[in-house]
Amino acid sequence: MQNLQNFRDYYEILKVSKDAPNDEIKKSYRRLARQYHPDLNPGNKAAEEKFKDVNEAYEVLSDPGKRSQYDQFSVFWKQNGFAGSKSSSRKTPTQTNRTQDVNPAKYDNFDTFIDQVFGVKNKGSKTTGGSTNSTKTDPFRTPRTKVSYTPNSTRPNRRDIEARLTLPLEKAYQGGLERIRLEDGRSLEVNMPPGMVTGQTIRLRNQGIGGGDLYLKITVQTHHIFKLDGNDIFCQVPITPCEAVLGGQVEAPTLDGLVKMTIPPGVRSGQRLRLEGKGYPNEKGKRGNQLVEIQIITPSPKNISSEERELYQKLRAMETFKPRQDLLR
Repeated sequence: MQNLQNFRDYYEILKVSKDAPNDEIKKSYRRLARQYHPDLNPGNKAAEEKFKDVNEAYEVLSDPGKRSQYDQFSVFWKQNGFAGSKSSSRKTPTQTNRTQDVNPAKYDNFDTFIDQVFGVKNKGSKTTGGSTNSTKTDPFRTPRTKVSYTPNSTRPNRRDIEARLTLPLEKAYQGGLERIRLEDGRSLEVNMPPGMVTGQTIRLRNQGIGGGDLYLKITVQTHHIFKLDGNDIFCQVPITPCEAVLGGQVEAPTLDGLVKMTIPPGVRSGQRLRLEGKGYPNEKGKRGNQLVEIQIITPSPKNISSEERELYQKLRAMETFKPRQDLLR
């Protein structure tokens, strides 16, 4: 707690009125705590102190019993004793209806005042030597990454945390710099390794809570063209009937971009061709192969010109290939 001679209004700290309902107090606290959170203001001592003040104010005003005691205490604080004057002696009713002479200036802090004058111990608090040691739960952590703060401590306990990161296949393959935003509000720029796979865990030292580690659990998104099979990559490439008959070079997609691939004459639909070394890298950086399945696609009658139709008709009249001649044997 703050020294009473430097006492500030907790309602002022949380920027709420004295008759504010609990939900308004909580809403304002969450906004201010996020604004001054140490993780969002690294190295900013002023923000750190603001964060402690906001937590201290919320600890009192969020508890109906403490808030009631604090409202009574504020009356005494306005007296000369709390303003640093040498004189202040008032009769104050206690919870047992007794009266006694009270000099508020002799008390080190609010908790001591409440304990001695009202005869009430603050639940969950321990008063020692004029300071209060209590823990608050950080509202901006997920249940997996909760952390406790101690107002008298500048650093919470060391703790490892886990976060999930979903990447497109191209980014998982290339690696490199990736900006990630954690659920606690932090934004980190991470140099990701190439060749990441679903289920892989990447350890980031000292990026957890209080110097702990952050573990990124990787998920690679399903791709609309490529399919991973171990370190091999599978895809389909469509070709025309003419390309299938005559063969030649066609362009095939890879994770490195388009490459020229040679189609042998008379290739069949469903036949697989191999692009060596164009697959996915393993842990040692060695790449698998890319398997390309050929799909012979015939054009729609609506998509061919009258000249193409005429040529197809001439070809049908003169072709010698009879694919169904063995059906009747």
